[in-house]
Amino acid sequence: MKQLNLFIELARLKKPIGFMLLFWPCAWGLTIAYDFSNNINIYFFYLFLFFLGSILMRSAGCIVNDIMDEEFDKKVERTKSRPIASGKVSKKLGVIYVLILCLLAFLILINFNWFTIILALGSIPLAFSYPLIKRYTYWPQLFLGVTFNYGLILGWLSIKNSLDIIPIIFYIGAIFWTLGYDTIYGFQDIKDDEIIGIKSTSIKFKKTPITFLTICYSIFIFFTFIVGILMKFNNLFFIILILPFLHLFVYQVKNIKINDASNCLKIFKSNNFFGLLILLTILVGKL
Repeated sequence: MKQLNLFIELARLKKPIGFMLLFWPCAWGLTIAYDFSNNINIYFFYLFLFFLGSILMRSAGCIVNDIMDEEFDKKVERTKSRPIASGKVSKKLGVIYVLILCLLAFLILINFNWFTIILALGSIPLAFSYPLIKRYTYWPQLFLGVTFNYGLILGWLSIKNSLDIIPIIFYIGAIFWTLGYDTIYGFQDIKDDEIIGIKSTSIKFKKTPITFLTICYSIFIFFTFIVGILMKFNNLFFIILILPFLHLFVYQVKNIKINDASNCLKIFKSNNFFGLLILLTILVGKL
């Protein structure tokens, strides 16, 4: 039981916000592509597969992150008690866990078409190289956005089996959503990160957070609006899109307090609800 609890902690399974933020873009891509006049069971089956895959790959990514960031995590108040940083779990065992998780994720992946499988395998280097980016650039959140929203493309491909401008536009917009919310998340660690030399957009834009977040979220909403036009969604889509807009700008941007870690974490976690809002907006648009 002790080892099980350590694994749960290592894989962040008690913190579902991480795998949900990975899952929502998958659900968006799947939903805009799916023809609901067909068998609805296939839609829910794929949705379930993407959900499981998000849990497995996010867990593997967290462990890789902890292995690479062991020395940094020891120096940060929020992360020093993590299993690898605290010495409770060895790096060797961590690698074994990663391999098992990736194998399970592959067993899920092979249920999709070949195009989806090939592109998904191509994203693995992106997923596991993220911890290195913050050592060299102030834009690791941008790299995370490229990685975390990759599922939007995969969701589309799983149905259409071919690329199109629509998921690409949506994907680019979603990158800016991640750029915004992960900058908010990073505000929790600014002091420690500056001391140990870790870079982030949270540090780069700490003097102009409202402006930066407004730009990021505006790009996302604009690109989502364009997707609605290209998909020829009904008028309800554009009306209900006001709700995600209000969530981003009235709740998140207006209420952010970058010097209050609990406030930043609360606003960051609210993006799980935001992901659901976008999914429901898409579903209504396809009615």
